[in-house]
Amino acid sequence: MSRIGLAPIKLPAGVDVSIAGSNVTVKGAKGSLSRMFSDRVTFSLDDDVVSVARTDDERTSRALHGLSRALLQNMVVGVSEGFQKDLQCVGVGYRASLQGNAIELLVGFSHPVKVEAPPGITFEVPEPTRIIVRGIDKELVGQVAADIRSVRPPEPYKGKGIRYVDEVVRRKAGKSGVAR
Repeated sequence: MSRIGLAPIKLPAGVDVSIAGSNVTVKGAKGSLSRMFSDRVTFSLDDDVVSVARTDDERTSRALHGLSRALLQNMVVGVSEGFQKDLQCVGVGYRASLQGNAIELLVGFSHPVKVEAPPGITFEVPEPTRIIVRGIDKELVGQVAADIRSVRPPEPYKGKGIRYVDEVVRRKAGKSGVAR
C-alpha cells in the first residue's frame, strides 16, 4: 500500500493540469512542465484535485505509484512557487560572479571556472560567496546545484569548497605531529 501514492494533489489557484494518456502537462504562473509517465499508473482530475491510481498490484506498479504522485506534486509546486538551492563558497579568495546567464567561479584553480545556466534555470549572486540557483523543475535545479558543487566539493581538513548553505561538513584532524 502506497500512502504517498494514495494522497490526492490539491491544485492551487492558477494551476492547470491537462492529462493525455500517460503525458501530463502542468501550466502555472511561472511556466509549463510536461512529463511522460509509465502506463502502469493512471491520473484523474476532479474539481482541482488530481488523484493517481495504479493499474495492478505488481511490485513495479506499486513502486511507480508513489513516485508518479511525488513527481506530479513537484511539477505543481514548481509552476506555482518554483524551487531554489542556495550554495556558499568557503575559502580565502573563493568567490563567484554573475556574467550574463552564467556564473564564473574563482575557487583556487589557476583559471576561473565558468558554469552556463541551462534553459529554465536562473542564477543569482547576492554576495560574492553566495550562489542561488532558481527554476521550476526540481530535478534540474538540484542537478545544476550539484554540478556547481562538484567543481570544488568541500574538503574535510579545512572545510574549503562549495557547499550547500545548510550542509554540515564533518571535519577531520590533520597530522598528529608526533616527534620521535
